[in-house]
Amino acid sequence: MEQGLREPLVRKMSSSYRTFPGSAGRRLDKEYLQSLHNKPLYLAVFAAVLGNFSFGFALVYSSPVIPALEAHPNPALRLDQHTASWFGSVFTIGAALGGLSAMVLNDYLGRKLSIMFSAVPSALGYVLLASAQGFGMLLLGRVLTGYAGGLTSASIPVYISEISHPGVRGMLGACPQIMAVLGSLTLYTLGNPNPGSLAGLLLDWRWLAVAGEVPVLTMIILLCFMPNSPRFLLSQGKEEEALGSLSWLRGRDTDYPREYEQIKDAVRKQTQKVSCAEIKDPFIYKPILIAVGMRFLQQLSGVTCVLMYLQPIFKKTAVILEPEYDAALVGLVRLFSVAIAAVSMDKAGRKILLFVSAAVMLVSNLTMGLYIHFVPASQNATIANKTLGSSANLPAEPTNYITLIPLLAAMFFIMGYAMGWGPITWLLMSEILPLKARGVASGLCVVVSWLTAFTLTQLFLHVVVAFGLEVPFLFFAIICAGNILFTGCCVPETKGRSLEQIEAFFRTGRRSFMR
Repeated sequence: MEQGLREPLVRKMSSSYRTFPGSAGRRLDKEYLQSLHNKPLYLAVFAAVLGNFSFGFALVYSSPVIPALEAHPNPALRLDQHTASWFGSVFTIGAALGGLSAMVLNDYLGRKLSIMFSAVPSALGYVLLASAQGFGMLLLGRVLTGYAGGLTSASIPVYISEISHPGVRGMLGACPQIMAVLGSLTLYTLGNPNPGSLAGLLLDWRWLAVAGEVPVLTMIILLCFMPNSPRFLLSQGKEEEALGSLSWLRGRDTDYPREYEQIKDAVRKQTQKVSCAEIKDPFIYKPILIAVGMRFLQQLSGVTCVLMYLQPIFKKTAVILEPEYDAALVGLVRLFSVAIAAVSMDKAGRKILLFVSAAVMLVSNLTMGLYIHFVPASQNATIANKTLGSSANLPAEPTNYITLIPLLAAMFFIMGYAMGWGPITWLLMSEILPLKARGVASGLCVVVSWLTAFTLTQLFLHVVVAFGLEVPFLFFAIICAGNILFTGCCVPETKGRSLEQIEAFFRTGRRSFMR
């Protein structure tokens, strides 16, 4: 709900953003927020973010499976260095295609149905992976699960932001990241190497794909009983259905009709689709540029490269602990940090967390780059070397605790990312994009994000071989410094603001709308 504004300002506002005058309005809004029943809202969000759980599961599926397939007795399924690289990275191509389709499906089917539709390629992809008889089926399975991940990445944040109220939108906006991390940790747990087998998994790689079907099927069953976004329903002229949706989400004994009227007034002005001529309007292009810029800078900060090549990086830097345990430890830190962001986002605000996040990532990347430059690990010539067999030589110097520096740097980098530039970029994307362009623009953000991720992950090893491992980390540090400047100059604070207030800010440029 909007907070009260002074009466002179209210008279200047259009009816779309009219709110209650003075302190009485603020008191009424606070009372309304306190009267809401959030249990139905939390259930709807949980049903939706199961798609993110599946996305996190599918994203890292290749990590424990590649070693098993490299040792597979069937030549048709056995991976070499080239095919293993494609098996891991082709997921991002599918995700980019999913983002492209979201530009159409988000507005054509709606947010909820787009999420439900993603279950089809996801389920089919897992079936192909579980029953693969050759490399082609493996690749197609990865592309389809990636496509589903890209579609849900564009649809779920928008759905959550449109069904949530300002009092909890920040906390709920962090849930997709939390569930994605939980999905990845679940995959790592089920895919841990079997103690009795060099290449075996705790769960066979085919059954690992079968396990991926569980959250997909659960999601589609639960979403059948969840409402669609009231804003989307109003944009389709379904007023009664939109009122019923908001009533279910807020509670029938609350003053939800007041919020409904404000949403209805805002949507009435934007029932038509965005035209090419309107793209020149700052109200349209400014929030789109901010959202796309944040997704671009988020990937350039190096998070996908670090997560994808985390174990080889630890082998290169000769960390004391086993790389598998290092990766699991970093994953737990990531989960803990996203939880902190979820709790503090609606209290501290988005911008302060973005500043802190970028600063922590800057220091971490700089530390990693300088460590690698001045303390080279002579055991490994390049990050691509397969030195598992030579690891028996390492216990000769088990007390070299300086090698904990890259582990700590990686942990702080993931912590910084997870408490700011990870969840908040997705949340702000869904908050600041105008309703008429929200479906298309959210898909564009996903496309830019995953194409950037694919390019970086493909170039990373080449840059390491040509210039050394420290060069990418120093580049990531420079990008993180740019993230700080971008946050200060371009990103608005949206804490506690309704989506209608945020649109008013971009429409008029008046900062008083955001107070």
